[in-house]
Amino acid sequence: MYELRRWWDRFGVPFSLAALGLGTALLVRQTQAGFVMETYQWFTRPFQSKPVLPEQLATAQNNELRQRLIELESKNQKLEELLGLARSKPVKGIPAPIIGRSADHWWQQVTLGRGTNDGVKKGAVVLSPGGLVGRVTQTTASTSRVLLLSDPSSHVGVVISRSRFMGYLRGKTGNRAVVEFFEKVPDVRKDDVVTTSSFSQLFPAGIPVGRVESVDLTKSPAPEATIELTAPINYLEWAIIYPHTPALATPQPAPQPAASPLPEATIAPEGSSASPSPTALPSPTP
Repeated sequence: MYELRRWWDRFGVPFSLAALGLGTALLVRQTQAGFVMETYQWFTRPFQSKPVLPEQLATAQNNELRQRLIELESKNQKLEELLGLARSKPVKGIPAPIIGRSADHWWQQVTLGRGTNDGVKKGAVVLSPGGLVGRVTQTTASTSRVLLLSDPSSHVGVVISRSRFMGYLRGKTGNRAVVEFFEKVPDVRKDDVVTTSSFSQLFPAGIPVGRVESVDLTKSPAPEATIELTAPINYLEWAIIYPHTPALATPQPAPQPAASPLPEATIAPEGSSASPSPTALPSPTP
């Protein structure tokens, strides 16, 4: 007994630790560390987020579907506007999506998803619902690069529709442009409509460009007017490519409704009365 106590005093603690470690290892092996996971979850439960309820999941799915519906409605509206523009022109155009636009050249150029394989040629006119967008400067088999009106290097001959005073338009890096007039005192007012002029060689005459936002008659060497472009260049997604032809400024006539046929008239023979015969009445009873 004394020897056992001496052994325990000497080796009891290491033996107990070894037995505890061996038992723990056997327990972990038998239970696949399930109790460790439960212990971890119990300690971390106060820091865990609440589980997602079925109602929350359904609300999230409804919000996603609602956002998709709004996006589809917006795209459908833009395509309807594009279709209306195509129908208003007597010339057949080529609808093209915007597939490329650099952040460094956002107001200078865009890339369209149509090229020479689709019949696009250099110098073609690009329109969108609202007015003139620009012209095609480069083409490949499947793409076209468009120089926008908002590019400072873009110069277009324009005219004030009301007074017929002319000038040339240059881009201003934004949805704005500047018109420099040829006359010293042009007749121009705010909200005047600006279109391409008949002296413009890059675009046909009469295409809407924008509206006058402000006028500076003291500008040297020539008076200037700031123009707000009517084409949505800042958020352009679709456009239509047209050949360079004067017919672009001619609106397509609205189809006339078919006239309803008139009822056929009965022509009475010559010498006879055209009035209908009276209806025979029954003879009175005696």
